Amino acid sequence: MLSPKSSQLQGVRVQSELELPSKLQQELDRCSSLAGGSVLRTGTGVATESATAATNSEVNEDPGADLFPPLLPQPRICMWKYLDIHSMHRLEKTATVEEMREVLAELLDLGCPEQSLRDGITLDLFSHALIFCRQQRFSLEQTSAACALLQDLHKACIATPLGNVEECYRYFTSVLFCHGVRRPPFSIDLFKEEQLLALADYVVNTYFRHFKLYKYVFTPQVRLDLSLTYMGLQPPHLWPEEKEDEEEAAEQAVTTQEEEPETVTQLEQETSQVCVLQNYIKIQMKKELGQLQQLVEERLKASEDRLSSKLTALEQPYQLPLSKDKNKTK
Repeated sequence: MLSPKSSQLQGVRVQSELELPSKLQQELDRCSSLAGGSVLRTGTGVATESATAATNSEVNEDPGADLFPPLLPQPRICMWKYLDIHSMHRLEKTATVEEMREVLAELLDLGCPEQSLRDGITLDLFSHALIFCRQQRFSLEQTSAACALLQDLHKACIATPLGNVEECYRYFTSVLFCHGVRRPPFSIDLFKEEQLLALADYVVNTYFRHFKLYKYVFTPQVRLDLSLTYMGLQPPHLWPEEKEDEEEAAEQAVTTQEEEPETVTQLEQETSQVCVLQNYIKIQMKKELGQLQQLVEERLKASEDRLSSKLTALEQPYQLPLSKDKNKTK
């Protein structure tokens, strides 16, 4: 049985924990204008906010195949997710930036950052994040969680070439709250309020400010191929983009000499079909133009009739009304 004093202390504790996310949410809403879009409020329900989102941690082989952005994974606690305790101790022992970059490239399995543009950008992203964590005097747990949060955000960004900055920002704030509010097993109070605000400002000013550049480098280019087919006509032949080798060209030259009559007949058929299509288009255009011209003439005639009726009404002499006889009989 709980005493009134203990219940009162528990109520004060719950109230103080509820005030923390509200202050953080106001600051994050202020930073959302820099991310390039209106951001919806996330609230404190981290587990129930993305309950319907499917877990999709791996990037598709062809992200451009889907017309809609993939669903983001459910936000979870990401401490020691990518950099474990042994990796953090190795990074902590580094004295220079070059040594830290070498160890970080080995831990992140980056092949050759000097030759690969993507590996170099990834290495710069996480090396600057580690420098920021050292400046803020984060602990090993906090540094590992900050790097994992940035890694998950980067995966959500490059999962699709389509624009998903608002979804990524909502996912970022949800994962951020997983490490700022004590609600086990859904969230822990790993960061303080000032540290959360500093980390949010850093990510907004560095990653979200260059969100489109990261998407341009790490995602394939979306291209639209449009082809039209007409009823009663054969589909057009697609020409290969790359030229064939000289040997294949020589072999085709020999075979084309034998198949010249067939190609001539095919060309004649294609030209006849094109002529039929052109004639059909001309006939339809003439018909539409005739109907449009007839409609315009009818409207002009109606307007002329209205104008002439008004003019005839104005040309008629004005007739004064009959005045009463002044000499009235008394």
